[in-house]
Amino acid sequence: MAKHVGVKLPDDILQVLKEGKTVGVLATFSEKGLPHTTPIQSIYPKGQESILISIHKDHTGYHNMVWQKKVMICFLDEGNVAYSILGRAGVVRAPSQVHPLMNLVRIDIIDIKSDRSPLTKVDAGVRWSYTSPEAQELSQALLDELKELSKIL
Repeated sequence: MAKHVGVKLPDDILQVLKEGKTVGVLATFSEKGLPHTTPIQSIYPKGQESILISIHKDHTGYHNMVWQKKVMICFLDEGNVAYSILGRAGVVRAPSQVHPLMNLVRIDIIDIKSDRSPLTKVDAGVRWSYTSPEAQELSQALLDELKELSKIL
């Protein structure tokens, strides 16, 4: 049973987002009403009321969020972190200073619900590794850009 927890990121998800190792699943809708999900790895909180992400400028999820504005992003991670966040998306930097094909988006939180189950708990989230040293360097640079942006927005 979902429990609404407000508009501020609880401490457990805030900490997970600051670690930069989680994956969020971004849900959007197209202009035709078709649902679309996108795994997002470059994520950083901006305080407790917004989340910053980087996403490829040609990705369907990006085009949907620019058109629709409202998005949902789900996080499942160790420590029984299980939240879905409803937010309003807005582009804050296009293109990224790190890579010309990536854009930075702020998602202002409208509502957060806890997706914890009384029957099960989340032991681990999605785990991933880099495909190359270059991929690691790019991912780290994008995360660093989000961290810096979180301080000045």
